Amino acid sequence: MQPFAISRDSPYTHVAWMQALDLDFPLLSDWNAEATHGFGVAFEHNGMRDVSRRSAFLVGADGVVRGAWAYESSELPDLDELIAAARAL
Repeated sequence: MQPFAISRDSPYTHVAWMQALDLDFPLLSDWNAEATHGFGVAFEHNGMRDVSRRSAFLVGADGVVRGAWAYESSELPDLDELIAAARAL
């Protein structure tokens, strides 16, 4: 099991986030919005297009999405729930 985080922020911003949050997993940049559109989570927010909705996806080793969760922008993902779902695969 390997967690990844993806955001629309630039790779340079991710370096700062990884250091500030002391992340121990990869933070990937979706600068061109391919993942945002591929996972169907794009929306317009405050006049900005292609913003990603806060969400989590469980992708199997075979590349098939095995679970999907959506969150309000003020919510944080329930990491215990996500880990339990990944272990159940």
